[in-house]
Amino acid sequence: MAFEHSISLNVKVREVMSSPVVTVSPTDSVLEAAKKMSEAKVGSAVVVDKNQPVGILTEGDIIKKVVSKDLIPSSVKVSEVMSSPLITVKAESSLIDAARIMNRYNVKRLGVMYKEELVGIISMTDIIGLFPEIMEIASEKYQLKSYKGGGTKKYISGYCDNCGQWSDFLLEVDGKFLCEECRDELFGKA
Repeated sequence: MAFEHSISLNVKVREVMSSPVVTVSPTDSVLEAAKKMSEAKVGSAVVVDKNQPVGILTEGDIIKKVVSKDLIPSSVKVSEVMSSPLITVKAESSLIDAARIMNRYNVKRLGVMYKEELVGIISMTDIIGLFPEIMEIASEKYQLKSYKGGGTKKYISGYCDNCGQWSDFLLEVDGKFLCEECRDELFGKA
């Protein structure tokens, strides 16, 4: 493609996930869990029992199941209010796959697994945070496609796919956008 980006449309979950994961025990009080989450400045904690993820405790769980019912957080166990089971995704999965899983299970966070171990967590907020850049890439791809056709040569501006230099005179040649110098070098002067 004729433009350089720090992100591609095939971003892997491992590239965006938060790690390490804040964990709590099912026997911890909601107050203890909330303190851990607050200190780490995160909106959730994975509930782990015998080194295995068994659920997730979110700010929403605490508000809906403890605060709104006027329960005392220090007297409520995490196991009583956590969401279970923890829905997971593989670290090598794409963000699109992760978003589909979140949509299918109606959850906002997924545990990220690598070799049967919990290595991170990814949230819908993480994915949405990339949306403006992904939209920019998609828009540029659309604009590049719109330059095709008409039988006349239409130059575009961008980075040459061969030398990487900026040019205001790129033309598409065999699926690559090339500057005038690279076209001359590769195909001879016309």
